[in-house]
Amino acid sequence: MNRDLTNYRKSYEKSFLEENNLPDSPFVLFSEWFKEVENAGGVEEANAMTLTTVGLDGFPKNRVVLLKGVDEDGFVFYTNYTSEKGKAISENNKVCLSFFWPNLERQVIVKGTAKKVSEEKSVAYFQSRPRGSQLGAWASNQSKVIISREMLETRIASLEKQYKNTEIPKPSFWGGYCVEPYSFEFWQGRPNRLHDRIRFLVLENEKWQISRLAP
Repeated sequence: MNRDLTNYRKSYEKSFLEENNLPDSPFVLFSEWFKEVENAGGVEEANAMTLTTVGLDGFPKNRVVLLKGVDEDGFVFYTNYTSEKGKAISENNKVCLSFFWPNLERQVIVKGTAKKVSEEKSVAYFQSRPRGSQLGAWASNQSKVIISREMLETRIASLEKQYKNTEIPKPSFWGGYCVEPYSFEFWQGRPNRLHDRIRFLVLENEKWQISRLAP
């Protein structure tokens, strides 16, 4: 592949972000932005976020996961605890989340620490999932090398028979993480690449320090 992409240009002109209209809590601003993104349309999964971990091999790795809850405690997602991301978090629970919402020319970047949610919360969410997704959690030895797609489909068929007409229990190796934020960065595209970047940084008294960053 040899492509010149230097002519890709876009002027960001949809909104702005100023200190005089900011809430004290970054969670409030995140909620406001999330609702605006949903209402604006054009983004199929506003809850899609990029999760960055540092792997056991020392390399950072990004992947898209789905946000399944957010409150003053943090951001919740679910996964296989024995997956590559799960093993990375067990060794280094400092992670980064990023949301990109091109319909409103916005990004949000969250740095924080990931901790497992309670077993009760994981069970409740697992039971709310479609049966196909429940079976998929059992069938996939996530991040491991497999021989073929057919092996995976054979495993699903076997599980369908095993749990026919019965409730599917949550696997012990599957559950949720809550990312407790250390910092938020709200990025609003502006003309001439002079973007607005506002950072909320948590202090020892659990108050948030608000700063503007150069674009």
